Amino acid sequence: MSEMTVTDARSRLSEAVDTARVSHEPVYLLRRGRRVAALIDAVDLAHLIEAAEDLEDLRAANAARTEMADTGEGPVPWEEVKAELGLA
Repeated sequence: MSEMTVTDARSRLSEAVDTARVSHEPVYLLRRGRRVAALIDAVDLAHLIEAAEDLEDLRAANAARTEMADTGEGPVPWEEVKAELGLA
């Protein structure tokens, strides 16, 4: 893990970006000794966003299953959904 002040990052931005890109570890930017931001590799960020979206999908699916179990309703057949939407 790497840390540098925001002031240092201004003068050494290229180095900070290269460190984050090569090490695949965040470079934390500090202001008054506290972390205020982080530089991370763009590919790593894309993976984190994808993982967060996948997790949200799993949570929504679990919530739907719980709701179906609580109400005693089963899933709606695909053909019925298409008919209701005028797609069939």
